[in-house]
Order: sequence, then structure tokens, then C-alpha cells
Amino acid sequence: MGSSKAEETPGEPRGARRLQLRFPDTDLERQFLLSYRAAARPWIRVSLVVALSTVLGFAVIDHWLLVGPRLVRPDIWRFGLQLPAVLIMMVLTSPRLYQRWYQPAIQAAAPLFGVGTVLMAVEALPEQLPLVAARLILAAFYFYFMLGMSFNAALRSNLLMIGAYATAALSGEIATPVAIYSLFVLFCANLIGGAGCYALEYANRVAFLERRRLAEVATHDGLTGLLNRAALEEQARSLWQHAQAARLPVSVLLIDIDHFKTYNDRYGHQAGDHCLKEVATAIRTAARRRPLDVVARYGGEEMIAILVGRDAALAAAEGVRRAVTDLGIAHGGSTTRPYLTVSVGVSTVVPGGEYSHELAVRQADIALYAAKARGRDNCACHDPAAAGSVPAGVELLKNAS
Repeated sequence: MGSSKAEETPGEPRGARRLQLRFPDTDLERQFLLSYRAAARPWIRVSLVVALSTVLGFAVIDHWLLVGPRLVRPDIWRFGLQLPAVLIMMVLTSPRLYQRWYQPAIQAAAPLFGVGTVLMAVEALPEQLPLVAARLILAAFYFYFMLGMSFNAALRSNLLMIGAYATAALSGEIATPVAIYSLFVLFCANLIGGAGCYALEYANRVAFLERRRLAEVATHDGLTGLLNRAALEEQARSLWQHAQAARLPVSVLLIDIDHFKTYNDRYGHQAGDHCLKEVATAIRTAARRRPLDVVARYGGEEMIAILVGRDAALAAAEGVRRAVTDLGIAHGGSTTRPYLTVSVGVSTVVPGGEYSHELAVRQADIALYAAKARGRDNCACHDPAAAGSVPAGVELLKNAS
């Protein structure tokens, strides 16, 4: 995804063009990170077990093959720094701690682990140094591919490790020929590992956008962009459960485009499709005011909105009617107005007694029928007891059946 809002080609996932390793949309970036990190957690736990085995394995092989008085300090770095870092990171992969603490901690632990490897290399005898320095390459690839770090975080960790090694070389702790050769090898390892890490994260981000696009295709109406009927039923279930738990009323708005068949007959189906798109956008903007609110295409020229709350629904109904009127879409075949209009039926149910989606829709349908019977281009509300202030243009149906 580029940093500018470039036009997208048909069939291309939104934001995939000129993809960089961060989405400009902060919500999209947050969703990607949550999704990716949750999927990576099992692999990270396995990788940390491998890291633990590696630290202990090198401890054994060092004392076996590199016996000498200079093993004391390497053991301090190994058992005082690297081993605790690995154990702490293993604890932070537990489900309770992982999402909040793992990423900040690993971005501190990885550079410390790398610096510890450099300090161990500095303590090696000259003839042992090439063997010990080879661990830096393992650490570099480990940072890029095994710890669930982003490319930028892994690159920072490796640059700090290279910087620590170069500092040791400049201070005379490492022989110049060995230092030059090791730094060049480490530089090449970072080029290869960095390129692979970048490509992997790029691919993960493209795959994430593709999954979102497929999900949108499956859950949204292809013409209007509103939720389709199947997705409506799924989201409505969650909304009603939340509202019931919080003891909140739920309102349903049924919205019907007046004389839409006549519009299609007069202007053609292409114009009718364009009209539906514009009306759907206006309805979504006017009706959806809270994250839990749902707006969907109910069928044909009929839309539905499900809102948590009561008084706001009455204002939303009149807002929807005005928003469609303000589009100013000419409708020469209408017997109501010379422009396109909608009729809106509203119902509200409260916790206690019959409290269901089916009842709310049934009552909204009754109110919609009443709005049409009054001449269309108006709103009607089914028995809104204690509804508070009622916007002009909204009829209250008392004891309708």
C-alpha cells in the first residue's frame, strides 16, 4: 500500500497498490497486526524452544571444544543475559500476556541477545573467534524469521548487533582481518535475510488484504456495498445479544424507495442501479451512527437499518428521508414528488416481554405500510412509547396491529 491514495485497478485489493510495510489506515494496520500476531504465536513458541535448546547446546559444545580460562565471561553473558531473555519471552507468549507484552519485549530482548553473542565472541581466543563469530549469522537469520518480528524491528536488532561487533573491532578486541571478514559475511547475511523478511511481510500483507476483499465479497451486496441478507442475519444476532445483555432497546428501520419500479421502467435498469448505489450511500451515512449499528440491503429496493437505542432511531429515520431527498434525483414517473423519495417504517422493542429481531422487523413493516398509505415520502413509527421528542414528519402509530 502506498502512502498516497492512488487509484486502484479493478479486482485489486484495496490498498495493495504500491504496498509498503505499513498501512496508512491505522485501523487496517491494527487489524493486520492483531491477525498476524495471533496466527504467529504457536510458531513463536516453538522457535523459542529452539532458541533455548540452542543456548544450552552451545554451552555444552563450548565447554567441550573451546576449553579455556576465557569461558567464564561467556557463561555470564549466556546464563545471565541470553538464557533469562529466552525464558522471559517464553512466558510472554502465554495467551494472557502475548498480545500486550510480547512485541515490546522482543524488540528489547533481541538486540540484547545479539549484543550478548558479540560479547561472547570478544572473549574467544584468536583461533576460536571464527567459530564463535559464526553464531552472529545464526542470530541474524533468527531475528528475521523466527521471532514474529516485523521487518523494521528485525533490521534494527541486526544493525545494533553489527554496530556492537564493529565497535569491538575498532577498540582492538578483534583482529582486523577477522573483523573485516566477519563484518562482510554478516553484512551479506543481512542482505539475504532482510530481503527474505521484507518479501515475507509484504506477502503477508497482500494476503491479508485479499482475505478482507473476499470477506467483503461474501458479506456485502455487490451493487450497493451494503451488507447482504446473510451477513445481516449474522451481525443482527450479535447486536441483539449485546443489547439484551446491556438492557438496551433496539430499533429497526425499514426503508423503501418510492415508485422504484416506475423509475426503472422510465429510465432503464442502468440508471436504476446507479440510483440504488447513491441511495444506499446516503442511507448508510444518515443511519449508521454507532459502531454496532447495521445497515443492509434487505431485498430489491428495500434497505434495513438496525440501531441500538430508541430516540436516535426516530432522528435517523427522518435523516434518511431528508438525505435521499437532498440527492435531487429526478423521477418523472413518481406520483409523490418530481424527485426520488423514500418511505421509512420504524419500530422499537425494549427488554422484557417479546424482545426479538423478528418482532421488530414485523412491526417496522407495519409502520412502513402506514407511511406508504399516507402518501409516501414520510416516516412512521410503530407504537413508540416514551419516545421523547419526535422529529417533524414522523407519524406515531398507537396500538397498531
